[in-house]
Amino acid sequence: MTRLRIAALAVLALATTAEAQQGGQMPPTPVSYVEVQPEALPVVNDLPGRIAATRTAEVRPRVGGIVIERVFEQGGMVEAGDVLFRLDPAPFRVQVASAQGTLARAKAAQQNARSEADRQQELRQRNASSGQAYDTAVSALAQADADVAVAEAQLQEAQLNLDYTEVRAPISGRIGRATLTEGALVAAQADVMATIQQLDPVYADFTQSTSEVLSLRRAMAAGRLAATAPGEAQVKLLFDDGSAYDQTGRLLFSEATVDPLTGQVTLRAEFPNPDGYLLPGLYVRVQVEQALRDNALAVPQMAVQRAQSGETSVFVIADGDVAEARPVTLGDVVDGRWIVTDGLQPGDRVVVEGAQKLRPDAPVAPEPYDPGGADADDAPAPQSAD
Repeated sequence: MTRLRIAALAVLALATTAEAQQGGQMPPTPVSYVEVQPEALPVVNDLPGRIAATRTAEVRPRVGGIVIERVFEQGGMVEAGDVLFRLDPAPFRVQVASAQGTLARAKAAQQNARSEADRQQELRQRNASSGQAYDTAVSALAQADADVAVAEAQLQEAQLNLDYTEVRAPISGRIGRATLTEGALVAAQADVMATIQQLDPVYADFTQSTSEVLSLRRAMAAGRLAATAPGEAQVKLLFDDGSAYDQTGRLLFSEATVDPLTGQVTLRAEFPNPDGYLLPGLYVRVQVEQALRDNALAVPQMAVQRAQSGETSVFVIADGDVAEARPVTLGDVVDGRWIVTDGLQPGDRVVVEGAQKLRPDAPVAPEPYDPGGADADDAPAPQSAD
């Protein structure tokens, strides 16, 4: 445990202090260290974004009329095909009855025209009627058939309009507030009565500057970075309070064009949202892995020292177990570790705990750093590099 390790280091320090006092030398400072080794680490970019629904549908009436009932619960979940509003059906029932009467009249005329055509055909076969009379009868029958077809179509339209008096959900999802109440007059395809959004999964739309995109592509072209395999790029979300979303997303695509006003490229990721925490319009920070850095060297954040001038350095344990201050150039932070782009070599032993008490060429009593040896309750607070 961390406390036990610190206690052991303290006991070691006391013992070495006593020995040093007897010999007149400074005692070695107990420290813990990590030996840096090359590894493949992702290039993670932290980008601003907003949540968007995967599907959005505005509920509009297909026929005009008076709203007589709202069926759904505002803010609830609806399924595709659920009845949301009912319009006054009385005018449309009248239209259906009228269309049914028109169809019946057309069928009666059709029957009469068919009988006349059959009679003219028999008379013509006995040479008792002229060809003109037969042609007229056939033409009248064709007209009657057309009238029946038109009447049937009108009846179907009237029945369809009657069905449309029940305004149904076009998609499944969460429905918002009703924008109209009972008694309101709505126009076909004009008034938005409510909006439905599909929120599981959701999209996270985020932007990246063209300079960053070009820098990544040039680094990959030069071989300094490796492209992430398709479908393997992990995407994570951070809320505006800094907390992390517990679901991992996947990168869908990036725009092929640049916004001329902002100089940004838009990217889109998809996240599961089973608990409904992600709402459309929510501001988030998106951490996306866009490449891999081979042979990278990384050290824990608490190992880095930052001077007032802004320069960063670490203490390296040199031969003879003495501390050596080493200026370093830092890259990104990945999983609580700084990527060191310059200043370290593979195999260097970098001081993690105890670096604040060191000075150059100071003797140290090193032991390996164990990041997993602390309990949640007694883990030391992280030290800032500022």
